[in-house]
Amino acid sequence: MTSLTEFFNNHEDDALKGISHKNNIIKRSIIAYMAVNGECTLSELTKELHISVPTMTKLVQELVDEDIVTNLGKEETPGGRRPNVFGLACSAIYFAGVSVGRDNMIFLITDLQNNIIKEEVLNTFELLDRPQCMEHICSHIENFISNCGIDRGKILGLGVCMTGRVNPDTGRSYKYFTTSEQSLRDILEERVGIRVLLENDTRARCYAEYTCGKSKNESDVLYLHMGRGVAIGIVVDGHLYYGKSGFAGEFGHIPFFDNEIICSCGKKGCLETEVSGIAIEEKMCQLIRSGVNTILKEQYDQQKTIHIDDIITAAKNDDNLSIELIEEAGEKVGKAVAFLINTFNPETVIVGGNMAAAGDYIMLPLKSATNKYSLNLVYKDTKFRLSKMSENASAWGVAMLIRNKVIGI
Repeated sequence: MTSLTEFFNNHEDDALKGISHKNNIIKRSIIAYMAVNGECTLSELTKELHISVPTMTKLVQELVDEDIVTNLGKEETPGGRRPNVFGLACSAIYFAGVSVGRDNMIFLITDLQNNIIKEEVLNTFELLDRPQCMEHICSHIENFISNCGIDRGKILGLGVCMTGRVNPDTGRSYKYFTTSEQSLRDILEERVGIRVLLENDTRARCYAEYTCGKSKNESDVLYLHMGRGVAIGIVVDGHLYYGKSGFAGEFGHIPFFDNEIICSCGKKGCLETEVSGIAIEEKMCQLIRSGVNTILKEQYDQQKTIHIDDIITAAKNDDNLSIELIEEAGEKVGKAVAFLINTFNPETVIVGGNMAAAGDYIMLPLKSATNKYSLNLVYKDTKFRLSKMSENASAWGVAMLIRNKVIGI
């Protein structure tokens, strides 16, 4: 094997289709099986992958010699001959995940077992639809990869997620940097020299929730992201649902209200216009200007702006106006969630994003409205929970997704 990168590249276009190529395919299947199922014996591998014992023994030993698989020694058994157990050597292969947020960037490195090895946060960043911003994204990622302390040759994939409409197949964002002839994915691949996956941030976080959260034993999950915008991630039968063009999950842009508020998408009456973090911020500022009392008035007078995180903190400090605005948003989005669970009949609805920090102030009215407007047979079989994952979940999720793509899961 000349290099890890060459080993994991697909060779559909190569003329060479001999024994070496076939063995590489089997090796990738071995790695994928161990990544999903963990430690295993040669007997388990031969049974699951339908490969002869001599061939499996030879190929697993080659992976051990290449430091991709580790021989963990004998398995404890009640009696008889004890088989050797094999597992992935986590230090052999790494993946990078980057979340490009509205006001920060999060970078991390994961190993083959999805463990986070290194993490950094850049808070001096603002996402703008300008060529200079795209250059900043590329240079920050390039700098992180170069200085993360991991041999670049061992980083086999880079996952990048960002807000807005993103199609992983085309590698393009259809909200930001739309005028460039090259896709953002292709630009990053040229700059960094690593295979890149571009993904939507909510979908990436949904995958992290599904893989690492309490929902990992469930197969049908809806992740509701309530941040400064509103979106959903959908897991159907254990797989992320993308839709025809990769844009499934634009929940915040359903025409839910009969109002004249223009949404960021250019249309009127979208769900986001009244329940997103940005909408709540604007309502708070309007009410302060109209003379309504709140503990946030002094901050507004000084800064002329209020962030949704400030409103949640104020609610936890018994600020009545903040509590009312959050509960109002919870009730409205709960009515919309009733439509979702009637349609998808999920096992679990996970609520994440900035608004999840509001706890019962958001969850109680949300669940109450969902119960009121959904079918009882559907509602009683759906569990609701707040996300317990940290801010790095999107970067972590997209690192997992590029890992899956590279090793063929």
